[in-house]
Amino acid sequence: MAISIQVNEKRIKGRRSLMLYGHFIEHFHRQIYNGIYDPQNPLSDEDGLRSDILSAMRQIKVPVLRWPGGCFVSSYHWKDGVGKNRQPFFDKAWRVEDPNTFGTDEYIKMCRKIGCEPYICTNAGTGTAEEMSDWVEYCNLESEGKYAKWRIENGSPLPYGVKYWSIGNENYGFWEIGAKSADEWGRLVKESAKMMKHVDPRAELSAAALSDLDWNMNLLKNCGQFLDWISIHEYWDMMAEKNEPATYEQCMAYTDHIDHSVDEVRGMLAAMKLDKKIRIAFDEWNLRSWHHPNVHTVRQGTGKEDYITPRDKNDDNSMYNMADAVFTACFLSAMNRNCDIVGMANFAPILNTRGCIYSYPEGIVLRSTYHVFDLYVNYLGDTVVDLWTPDSVPGMHVTGKNGQETDVETLDLLATTWSDRAGTALAVVNKHPSDSAAIRLSTAFEGMNVVIYRLNGSSPDSYNDVDRTEVSVRKEELGMFRENMEISVEPHSVNVIQLVP
Repeated sequence: MAISIQVNEKRIKGRRSLMLYGHFIEHFHRQIYNGIYDPQNPLSDEDGLRSDILSAMRQIKVPVLRWPGGCFVSSYHWKDGVGKNRQPFFDKAWRVEDPNTFGTDEYIKMCRKIGCEPYICTNAGTGTAEEMSDWVEYCNLESEGKYAKWRIENGSPLPYGVKYWSIGNENYGFWEIGAKSADEWGRLVKESAKMMKHVDPRAELSAAALSDLDWNMNLLKNCGQFLDWISIHEYWDMMAEKNEPATYEQCMAYTDHIDHSVDEVRGMLAAMKLDKKIRIAFDEWNLRSWHHPNVHTVRQGTGKEDYITPRDKNDDNSMYNMADAVFTACFLSAMNRNCDIVGMANFAPILNTRGCIYSYPEGIVLRSTYHVFDLYVNYLGDTVVDLWTPDSVPGMHVTGKNGQETDVETLDLLATTWSDRAGTALAVVNKHPSDSAAIRLSTAFEGMNVVIYRLNGSSPDSYNDVDRTEVSVRKEELGMFRENMEISVEPHSVNVIQLVP
């Protein structure tokens, strides 16, 4: 039976920010070195950046790119990574030597080549408020002070104009170098924000939070007047110690109330009357957490085979199948539905590890999640409008990785329009592993052409790899709209349906 869908284009839920489709890159494994930055590779440009990776990033119009971490940043001192006299250092977060050849200036060049906004995460672990504000000086002051003059000396006469800054990473966590108590965090963020705003009042500041009442209340009470954003992170399929990915069905269990942390933080902001001033930056997220055993633990690995070699397991492309694509689409749809309060989200990371792009010396692989960003960025509208179903959406019974049973709706639905042209675009995600579904467009779209873009593979476990493409987008012309038109969507699929003149 087809599910009837009603769309009211006049009931606007919000104008979503392009930054909901943002990304993140960290000095971890092959994300930077032997990843995007690979000067010896013949595919790299004059600045050592891989041209094929840059091109793939431009295709999905990366709007904002968070850097340099992540846990890495909590022992990173930016001044050691600019200028001519750079020395390798031991990265205490990931326990490897960083050559220090990719720093602020290289990052800004990369952002400009991608065409995205830079978003710098500062060291609130071993760093100080002064060090953070010095970084703002280096990037944003025209010529005042020694740090702006240092940037000019390093070959950049014009300011970088970095608008987005995060004070710290996951400083609430025991795993973070320089972790803080709630009281310590409120004090540090307040003093750091004051100094950073004194350097550049136009800078927009975020600070690490989580859906924890005590932590957030302390942060907002002390620092709410200085902040423009509040940062939250979440991974669902936790695999830091054991690289045992959840099955397709288990991943679907994670889609139940996928935006729970948004609801919780929204409530805190509203209670403190800050929901009109501070927006949520979901600036680190992915279905699957990164695999890095024996590092974020009390007992550390002693041999590299215990804690570095296992990170190669992140590069197994067979792991990134339609479960990842379906989950990613559900997350992005949820953020669109919360676009009144969520203004930024950053998929972690964009390259290698759990990224949507995988690189190897001779080229790249576009994983299933890459095509989700392609669909949402390039085929959906920028205005979220009301959508409802008079019929009950079918559910399916699934068992989560933790053994808990739950019921989830098989369809995830989102309606959008464009602010600059006529038309409607629907995102329709079918989570069911084996059954197709049908929707009926009962709203009148007379005179509109109907086009569907289908992202799928032959099975829930389909994936892309070197010389293997099982997951891709297919365009299908469905003709002119007909009243009560029914459209079939395949199992385990992500779809965008456009109704355009």
